[in-house]
Amino acid sequence: MTPEHIDRPAILAEVTAAFYRYEQALIGNDVEVLDELFWHDKRTVRLGAGENLYGIDEIRAFRAARPSKGLDRELRNTVITTFGDDYAVCSTEFTREGVEKIGRQQQTWVRLPCGWRIVAAQVSLMS
Repeated sequence: MTPEHIDRPAILAEVTAAFYRYEQALIGNDVEVLDELFWHDKRTVRLGAGENLYGIDEIRAFRAARPSKGLDRELRNTVITTFGDDYAVCSTEFTREGVEKIGRQQQTWVRLPCGWRIVAAQVSLMS
């Protein structure tokens, strides 16, 4: 991959919009949008601070059971990088009010026929 294939402005804008759409849905607990933005496949993975979810069905069950309060957070050090027209990585740190731990989130996005979708996500907490 050559440098001109990395962070093409139009592709970067698409992924950035999808990432922040996900973030708004997460804060608002919009399960429908969160479900839409994950690849609907058994190979989709979401590894979290307290859960290891393999496949869209496990991810859906986690979202359905998750409390809808206390989801507000502030992002920092967000880096979104695109590679070519169909692949991107989004990394960010986040903080929640009243919580001292800093969270990290990384998502792998792929352009599928249905649009940009998360195919792998990892969330962790730092002390």
